[in-house]
Amino acid sequence: MILTCGDALFDVFANPSASTSSIALDARVGGSPLNVAVALSRLGQPAGFLSKVSTDPFGRRLMAHLAGEGVDTGLIVRTAAPTTLAIVALDDKGGATYSFYIGGTADRSLEPGELPPRLPDAVRVVHIGSYSTALEPTSSSLEALVARERARRFIAYDPNIRPSIVPDPEVWRRRVAALTAQAHLVKASIEDIQFLYPGASVDSVLADWLARGTGIAIATMGEAGAMAATRHGIAARVSARAARVIDTVGAGDTFQAALLTWLAENGRLSPDGLASLSADDLNALLTFAARAAAITCSRRGADMPRRGEI
Repeated sequence: MILTCGDALFDVFANPSASTSSIALDARVGGSPLNVAVALSRLGQPAGFLSKVSTDPFGRRLMAHLAGEGVDTGLIVRTAAPTTLAIVALDDKGGATYSFYIGGTADRSLEPGELPPRLPDAVRVVHIGSYSTALEPTSSSLEALVARERARRFIAYDPNIRPSIVPDPEVWRRRVAALTAQAHLVKASIEDIQFLYPGASVDSVLADWLARGTGIAIATMGEAGAMAATRHGIAARVSARAARVIDTVGAGDTFQAALLTWLAENGRLSPDGLASLSADDLNALLTFAARAAAITCSRRGADMPRRGEI
């Protein structure tokens, strides 16, 4: 099982309205690690989710959605704290920007003492990412979890930076430096990289992460495609897949889930498996993930594809 940990929220889209006294809202289940869990399950991988989820109406819908998608919810901690809401604004190309209602919410309040003392034996992979790795106390809890489990399980990390929540780049740099040293796989968007290291080349950033200890570093670059490099000197780059973009919500999460799916299906979801990847393997890995992400871009919200669609 692949266990994803962190954000659990609702993406709230504001629909056009002629009225100036009301806003029509379309709220959909979201949160980067939650999306990854759902995408993994749809792609045929056993998936579980670890977070703190509210008992409010939004939280109850989150739990029902996860169960309906076949995601294991046995490690979720429940709380009366409210659910995080993300107000989504789309530009004319479908690109998304977010405004978060996150003060005192459930998914940012996971305490270290609320972590399971032992993960089930079925858990092979732990994936973390996004704002839950930068907001206390959840950030310290997840960092403690991956430090504890790294010797026994594969660790995956996607910074998925949210400057509207934590605007200080130095906070993110410290977290990224710590977590890239723990993760076997790191995937980041070009926007993340530019926010973290203005003026730095993508190649140099990936090389730095590999030097810190990660086994494979991957950058997604929107219309420019994606690239990857391994600690063993193998590199590859692929073009973006053509798609009619409705919006990009969930595309990066789909890409991450597809990376883990390809590695699992091809027996490479381990440090030794990463070490054996060839350039052709990297091309196949990135192509599979790009296809999956393009499908999500063609749909409203984080509506990830199923295995047969890729």
